Amino acid sequence: MTPPLSGIRIVEFEGIGPGPLAARMLADMGAEVTVIARPQQGAVAAQLGGSGDNPLRRGKTVVLLDLKQEAARAEALALVAQADALIEGNRPGVMERLKLGPAECAQVNPRIVYGRMTGWGQSGPLAQAAGHDLNYVALTGMLSLSAHRGERPIVPPTVVGDAGGALGLAFGMVCAILEAKTSGRGRVVDAAIVDIVAMLGGIAQWIRGSGQLGGPHPSPFHDSPFYDVYRCADGGCITLGALEPQFYALLMEKLGLADVPLGKQFDPLAWPALKDRLTTLFASQPRAHWDALLEGTDVCFAPVLSAQEAAEHPHNVARGTYVRTPGGALDVAPAPRFLPLDGHVG
Repeated sequence: MTPPLSGIRIVEFEGIGPGPLAARMLADMGAEVTVIARPQQGAVAAQLGGSGDNPLRRGKTVVLLDLKQEAARAEALALVAQADALIEGNRPGVMERLKLGPAECAQVNPRIVYGRMTGWGQSGPLAQAAGHDLNYVALTGMLSLSAHRGERPIVPPTVVGDAGGALGLAFGMVCAILEAKTSGRGRVVDAAIVDIVAMLGGIAQWIRGSGQLGGPHPSPFHDSPFYDVYRCADGGCITLGALEPQFYALLMEKLGLADVPLGKQFDPLAWPALKDRLTTLFASQPRAHWDALLEGTDVCFAPVLSAQEAAEHPHNVARGTYVRTPGGALDVAPAPRFLPLDGHVG
């Protein structure tokens, strides 16, 4: 099948993290992405990514330009003139000072969609402040909702904020590109990570509003025995998410706990004793035992895998979820997938 964004041309002014990830998402969907990169690698990119291949440049054409030079700026504007969209991830005002802001780009291409990836947005008291993923997630209130009672909150590094922001920018870019195709006018996409994480937290806010998350009352997500992480005899961990009554009933059946009253699943008074019981039970056998008993059933189960184990898991192998770069490093395949309507692949 032809990738859905084939024929779309995007210029990326390379930054770190979410901007390049958003551009790679678009490149994975078939867009022609040209990266304008600094001649020297940035300190953070060098420290975190090392000297090997940069997987965020996958599927892109890289052009090295020193944008402080007038000839380089002219070359950048020439690329913008032929593009459908651009992505930049600088602090507000930086591109304007380089004379590559929306106004200058609109002069050479009125149809350009100007994607701006920042942590705090183009306006507001924090717009000029430095920040990273953890800070943005904290300010939205979502970080606090990840904490078990009395424990420090924690989220996977760079996934919720940076990657969520990248996905939001990619979504906004496609929306604006589609509109520009009709109207002939581009626009600025102000993709603030803090806005996008707050938006992605809509379900959590809904549950919080009902008093079942982040409040004084016991929460199904932090206090119940059927939605938690348990340690096994070998030190490995497994997860349960049996929220629905039918899944909970199956879990009790699989674990041989016929004496547990199913009607009290959402009774907080019954939770501590059953959680203690499950903690002891799961600690009595290695993770492989519980994998064999529960994986693939409707009890809503998954083992907690390392990154290497995830790449080797049969489900991920069957779907080709993980790939290797030419240099042998572990990477991820494009997502989502696109299939023909008639169901025939190939």
